Amino acid sequence: MLKVDSDIGSSLLQQVQEKQNTLLEKLASGKEINSASDGAAAQQIIDRLTSEVEGNRQAVNNVYDGISLAQVAEGGLSNINDDVNRIRELTIQSGNGVLSDGDRQALQSEISQLQENISFTIEQTNFAGKPLLSDNGALSFQVGANGGNSVDVKTQDIGSQLSDVLSIDLTSGSSIDDALNATDEAIEILGGARGDLGATQNSLASTARNLTQSNVNTAEARSRIQDLDYAQASSQQAANDVQGQAALTVQAQANQQQGQVLALLS
Repeated sequence: MLKVDSDIGSSLLQQVQEKQNTLLEKLASGKEINSASDGAAAQQIIDRLTSEVEGNRQAVNNVYDGISLAQVAEGGLSNINDDVNRIRELTIQSGNGVLSDGDRQALQSEISQLQENISFTIEQTNFAGKPLLSDNGALSFQVGANGGNSVDVKTQDIGSQLSDVLSIDLTSGSSIDDALNATDEAIEILGGARGDLGATQNSLASTARNLTQSNVNTAEARSRIQDLDYAQASSQQAANDVQGQAALTVQAQANQQQGQVLALLS
């Protein structure tokens, strides 16, 4: 009988210590679920939600890279548009009948400089080494944690579309009417390209907002499963301490009684 009492006290103490170790691990990590042994189904859900959270976080980064790329391209187009407008203004000015050939040559010199600026802008408008205004194509951005969530940002060969503007020479054959038509067409092309990029930026910005909110919701769902309720855990620890003291008392009493019997037998 005494041996049974001793085993009961030892078993109870062991159970209390195991609970204590589990509670301490949870309190140290701040997590209710630290491994599959704490809840296999819960751990599986947590892993799936974690994958979604991390995927969405990277997707948000991709979206902002896409926005930055579109902004760089739009900025280059804006500079080109300013130069084309200036060429148009100079073209109109060259139609002033009081100007001398030298005056028109000076105007053409500025036009030539503006044409060089346009070509330089086209060449230098890049993002992470990707040309944005010298090649027709698209750059794809993964904007979600799952397959099929991608957005393309279009690139254009602006130089070839503005060839008429880049060849304006009012001192050697280009008529004012042809030059004005070329600049008007260029302004329309640039406006359309800028409009497309603006729409892409708005779409990407909306996607970023949706992804961010979705990530907040997913992280909250994961937190409800994974995170520890400190108040409840502290209460359990206090109860466990009481059980531990009781187990120690039972164990001590069993050991004392067993010792007394052994003393009598000896």
